[in-house]
Amino acid sequence: MPEIIIPGISAAAIAAFFQVVLIDLTLAGDNAVAVGLAAAGLPAKQRRQAIILGMAAAVVMLIGFALVATQLLKVVGLLFAGGILLLYVCWKMWKDLRDAHHHDRAVGELALEDATGVAVTEGDSHGEAGAAADAPAKSLRKALIQILLADISMSLDNVLAVAGAARDHPVVLVFGLGLSITATAIAATWIAKLLHRLPWLGYVGLVLVFYVAITMMWHGHQDVVRQMGWTASYNSVAPSFFDIPAAAPESH
Repeated sequence: MPEIIIPGISAAAIAAFFQVVLIDLTLAGDNAVAVGLAAAGLPAKQRRQAIILGMAAAVVMLIGFALVATQLLKVVGLLFAGGILLLYVCWKMWKDLRDAHHHDRAVGELALEDATGVAVTEGDSHGEAGAAADAPAKSLRKALIQILLADISMSLDNVLAVAGAARDHPVVLVFGLGLSITATAIAATWIAKLLHRLPWLGYVGLVLVFYVAITMMWHGHQDVVRQMGWTASYNSVAPSFFDIPAAAPESH
């Protein structure tokens, strides 16, 4: 298979591009539902305000995390640590997909429908039709705090996953971060609708994030071994397929 499929674009860059798109789709939709869930229980007018403010805060956090994440991943040891953090993200995604959390997710989806006018469930959640009404009443302040905490967690997850998938391809990385911001600001509710209709996309996103996590840990531990000067000792005891080159490759 040739190294370059399209002039000037490597096969690795194309693969990273598709990874970034699917990761963005999965995480942006989940973030929208999490914001909707946090806003449920508010009166309709305040619910719309909370969701709009929540999406705006998510965009600001994505930009802020994007400015520092790509640089931090170049620090020896933090690439490995980022991989471990993404493993935790994978565990959370798997738990949500396995347990389905039908009631909580339905509450978030119905809150999004009410706030945006976009039919997320399209009548598929009749059994949860009263879920939003059953949500515990809360103050706008409490809802905004919950939304802020969800934004911090999911924006960091999103940026870390995208940066990990495309860190060796600057153009793809810039595109991926831009897509994350655009998806969160404009299309998050439609993405939530897509994930509702095609739940298997969540598992695709999970597999990709898991792959990115393992890749980050693999290359990150190599960087640590080289930095500590342990390469010869490591290679003497590790199986041959784990051997670490004395010099880091120009691109992972």
